[in-house]
Amino acid sequence: MVISARVHYACVAMLELAIQHDDGAPVAIREITDRHGIPGPFLVQILRSLRALGWVQSIRGSQGGYRLSVDPTTITLLDIAEAIGSQEAGCRTEGKGTPIATMLQEQWDDAADASRSILGQATLSGLVERTQQGDASMFYI
Repeated sequence: MVISARVHYACVAMLELAIQHDDGAPVAIREITDRHGIPGPFLVQILRSLRALGWVQSIRGSQGGYRLSVDPTTITLLDIAEAIGSQEAGCRTEGKGTPIATMLQEQWDDAADASRSILGQATLSGLVERTQQGDASMFYI
């Protein structure tokens, strides 16, 4: 699975909002861009997409920003990747299905399935817990 910058930044933004979810306090775009080096206009586009999905809401005013409008236990990294536009890695064999090409295609498919499985188990709330516990290893295999 190829994780684009757009998907990565969407995950970062959702995690930042998940951290503040219990407080209900909106998170300013500037906080996220300063902390993670995400270009502001790019983050605004991503947050608009997340708002269109109903996952975040924008709060206007001097104390405004964005906050989650969903329970962070219900959203996984796979949900975000699929909604924001991640694409599967690998290639499709064209032409002759030689034994080598077939075997390699099976490996690409297995790798994509493993990625989907790992990302599908990683909820925002679980990742917030791991971050707060200082577990830097996250999902390294």
